[in-house]
Amino acid sequence: MNSGGSGNFLLVPIPEYPLLDCVPNKTVKLAVLGASSVGKTALIVRFLTKRFIGDYEANTGALYSRKLPLDTEDVSLQIQDTPCVSLQEDDGLYCQEQINRSIYWADGYVFVFSITDYSSYRTVQPLYQHVRRIHPSGNIPIILVGNKSDLLRARQVSADDGETLATTLGGVYFETSARENHHSVHSAFLHLCQEVIRSFGSGNGEKRRGGLHLARPKSPNMQELKRRFRQVLSSKVKSAPTL
Repeated sequence: MNSGGSGNFLLVPIPEYPLLDCVPNKTVKLAVLGASSVGKTALIVRFLTKRFIGDYEANTGALYSRKLPLDTEDVSLQIQDTPCVSLQEDDGLYCQEQINRSIYWADGYVFVFSITDYSSYRTVQPLYQHVRRIHPSGNIPIILVGNKSDLLRARQVSADDGETLATTLGGVYFETSARENHHSVHSAFLHLCQEVIRSFGSGNGEKRRGGLHLARPKSPNMQELKRRFRQVLSSKVKSAPTL
């Protein structure tokens, strides 16, 4: 993880569907938060493309934008990937400044841990409390995702522990495998999108639109994702043994 904060974190959406962005209640902004190596980027890419890539470039706070059919209409979905957070020796939470900006910007939050890494599970509650300090009032739509459910033999966090923590935070728990199961990943993100839309309708959600006017991020759009897929597939072909 890169040390220190950055003044260059950028939050403008990739404008794939700019017309929908003009309608506030049809734009859903999600931030994906968690410790190192829990699979945040893999989950996002699996949700958006139905594909899995095992190796990623270092996370730079990529922002993805897609049109999503939700119930009877389309919404503009923006998903902010974030650098990792970590617990310090005194159990204090280390967050880069770009994470704080993501928390301020988002309408809903995906808290991710790995079921094979108990320390990543321990990070979630302090991280949620940090979100609450930034948004002390109002509804905060969240889900808790225990990733890497394909590695059951290495499990360090039980499903019951995940359910208990999610109940404590006021959200729903999903166990997923970005590597093997698109359906569970899709269900988790779809549930959160629906919760965010409901919060708009109830009037309890804190709307935070229009306060940030920053330059466009150097973030991969869908064409960039396709380029990465081709690159990974090409490298696999080159490295395959000759029969």
